Amino acid sequence: MQFKLGLIVNPVAGLGGSVALKGSDGADTAAKALSLGAEPLSNKRTAMALTQLLPYQSQITIYTASGEMGERIAKELGFKTEVIYQAPATTTPEDTEAAAQILKSQSVDLILFAGGDGTARNICAVVEDSIAVLGVPAGCKIHSGVYAITPKAAGRVVEMLIKGELVTLSEADVMDIDEAAFREGTVRAKRYGEMQVPCELRYVQSVKNGGKESDELVLSDIAAWVISQMESDEQYIMGSGSTVAAIMEELGLDNTLLGVDLIQDQQLIGQDMTAQQLLSAIEHTPTKLVITLIGGQGHIFGRGNQQLSPTLIRSIGKENIILVATKTKLKALNGRPLIADTGDAELDEQLSGYLKVITGYNDYVMYAVGHQD
Repeated sequence: MQFKLGLIVNPVAGLGGSVALKGSDGADTAAKALSLGAEPLSNKRTAMALTQLLPYQSQITIYTASGEMGERIAKELGFKTEVIYQAPATTTPEDTEAAAQILKSQSVDLILFAGGDGTARNICAVVEDSIAVLGVPAGCKIHSGVYAITPKAAGRVVEMLIKGELVTLSEADVMDIDEAAFREGTVRAKRYGEMQVPCELRYVQSVKNGGKESDELVLSDIAAWVISQMESDEQYIMGSGSTVAAIMEELGLDNTLLGVDLIQDQQLIGQDMTAQQLLSAIEHTPTKLVITLIGGQGHIFGRGNQQLSPTLIRSIGKENIILVATKTKLKALNGRPLIADTGDAELDEQLSGYLKVITGYNDYVMYAVGHQD
């Protein structure tokens, strides 16, 4: 299974720092910095992050923009590289946004980007919280929470993902300051949004008990979060398993532990449904699918939920699958990927990759989904 790594390098990030321009925002600042002898460093810092991933090259495909926006450094380091955007010789923030838009449509597992707060703003404007991102610090201003503490640290987090270690997804603020005011000695910061950022595993205080999860509390947290996100104009197919059963219990609804139920507006509208009944039910109403892993090998499809047919899964769409599990269950897999075994090899391949797994109240991890060969 290939890890699809999006890569965006802002070639002019940080240029103004060494020549006391306090940033590189603005059409003329980068040119002025270069004329003063500034040396571009963003690709060097990107290389420091990617070097951490050299042992995993066979497992990674890098999707990036041409030339200095990522292609050159990725190929120099020997990574399999696909160019998804042709960048001009002199890049602008609009090129960053254009590359991010294409990476979003490519459904990459993570966007790794090198730059400063201005670069983070550009990417946030396009992807918001739809894709996990991680910044390689390369700019003069690093006030945003979307950056790793060092380039090597950024590479280490990506390595954790590839190795199948549990990596929590957190919401982090995108901040920036007014460079013109900063050059006059005034710090004027502003929040521009937030993005989903992978970070090292940590347990939230409400479910911590001697360093281990309390199953009852965790299941309650998962249930509360899923319910809080439910929309009244959508219906939800509730799959098999005890974690999904906890959501039904929190709703006060009867649950078919080894079957599939259907709810809308927090009311039960179908119980122990067949594959054909489910297909008929989703024809005219937006539908999401709530599932968990079934069995000791981590199956999400193909064990105990055969009512979820390939046709149904395709109709609902990967983006509408809500995957729930405790971190304890995920850790018990010892890094093995979750398994999609729908009976349709093409669909299994489409489902593979990295998915967000709800593991608590507003708490997620990224975890790999594979398929049986």
